[in-house]
Amino acid sequence: MSDGYPLRSLGSLMRLDIQRTPMVPGTAYRLAGVLNAGQGLIAKGELDGGETEYAAMNVLRVDQVVMRKLTAWEGPITVVPADFDGFVVSSEFPTFTLTPELEPRWMSHVCRSPRLWAEMKNRVSGTVQRRKRLNPEQLLQIEFPVPPREVQARIVEVLDAVDVQIAALEDEAGAILNVLRRLRDDSMTEGPAAEVRADEAFSITMGRQRSPQRATGPHMTPYLRSANVGYGTLELSDVLEMDFNPAERENFALRWGDVLVSEGSASESAVGMPAMWRDEIAGPICFQNTLLRYRAVEGVSIPEFVKHWCLWAYESGQFSEVAGGTNIKHIGSKRAVRMGVRLPSLDEQERITARLDAVSEVYAVTRTEADRLRRARASLLAGLLDRTIDIESAE
Repeated sequence: MSDGYPLRSLGSLMRLDIQRTPMVPGTAYRLAGVLNAGQGLIAKGELDGGETEYAAMNVLRVDQVVMRKLTAWEGPITVVPADFDGFVVSSEFPTFTLTPELEPRWMSHVCRSPRLWAEMKNRVSGTVQRRKRLNPEQLLQIEFPVPPREVQARIVEVLDAVDVQIAALEDEAGAILNVLRRLRDDSMTEGPAAEVRADEAFSITMGRQRSPQRATGPHMTPYLRSANVGYGTLELSDVLEMDFNPAERENFALRWGDVLVSEGSASESAVGMPAMWRDEIAGPICFQNTLLRYRAVEGVSIPEFVKHWCLWAYESGQFSEVAGGTNIKHIGSKRAVRMGVRLPSLDEQERITARLDAVSEVYAVTRTEADRLRRARASLLAGLLDRTIDIESAE
C-alpha cells in the first residue's frame, strides 16, 4: 500500500479508444509526433493521403492520452491539447480516453513524472534496446496514486505556477543566447584584424580510431567520441576506454582549453558541434577520429578565443559549409585547416573573450536555475502524490 493516495491501475481510469481515419489521396492530414519525457506533442507538417504507406491512421482528440509504443522507456506519453485536436498519428501511437475521475490537466502533469516513466520502462518488452515496445495493455497495468478530483485541480494550480516560472526563465535564457550569438558573430567578423588560415591560428589534429582489439591492453585510456560532444557541453556519463601507448597519448591526449569539434555526422546540425575540455577527468584522455582537436598556439591565440571561434563557426554554419560528403557530411582536417580566421592581437582576444564569457555566464546561470526548478517541480509532484508534502503548504 502507498502512504499517499490510493494506488489505482491506469486501466481503471482510462480505456483504449482509437479512432481510425482512412488515408484518402488528395486529402491533407496534419501529422503529429509525441515528445519524450511527457513534454507534449510536436506538429510534423501536413501529409497527403496518397503519399503514405499507411491505409489508415489514428486521430487525436482533445484530452485523450497518447503514447508511443516504440522506446516507451523514454516517457513518450502526453495528454492531447486542444490545438492538436484532429491531428493524425500512425498506429504506433495508441490513444486512451480518461474517465471523469481524472482531471486531464492533472494527467498531463503525471505524464511528466519520472515515476510514470520508470513504471513504463519496467514493462517494455523486446531484446534490442531501441526497439523495445510497451503495448497498451502493459500501460494500463501500471498503478499510480490518484487523489480526489478536487485535489487534482489544486495540484494542477501549484504545478502550473512553477511551470510559468520555468517558462519565463527559458524565455530569458533564449533571449540571452540570441544576444550572445550576435555578439559572437560581430566579434568574429568585424574589425581591422587580418584573416589567416585556421592552421596559422590554431593547432588542429584529427583523433585516432581504435579497433575493437584495442579495447584491452596495458595502457587503457579514457576515449572521447562524437557521442560525448554536445553544443558547448561534454556528456561524460558514457566514456569508453581504449589502449593508447605512451607515444599515442603524447600525440592525442587532451589538455585544459582544447576544443573538440564533431568532424562528421549524418545530421547536418551535428557537424562541427564544439565543446571545450576542462580536465573533467583526471589523467590522460584521448579522442576518436570522428573529432577534431583545436588547440591554441602560444603567442598566437588563447584557449578562450579558440572556444568562441569554434562556437561561432558552428552557429554561423561555417563548419557545415566546408563539410563534404552526401549521406554523411565530414569536415576533414584538410578542409578544417583551410578555413579563414579573423585573428586579432592577443590583447584584443582577451577583451573579446572577456565580454563573451561574461554573457555566457549569465546564460549558464539562467539555464541552471531553470533546470533546478524542473528538478524541484518533479520532487514537488512526487511529494504531493505520496503526501510527504501537503497541498496546503505547497499552495
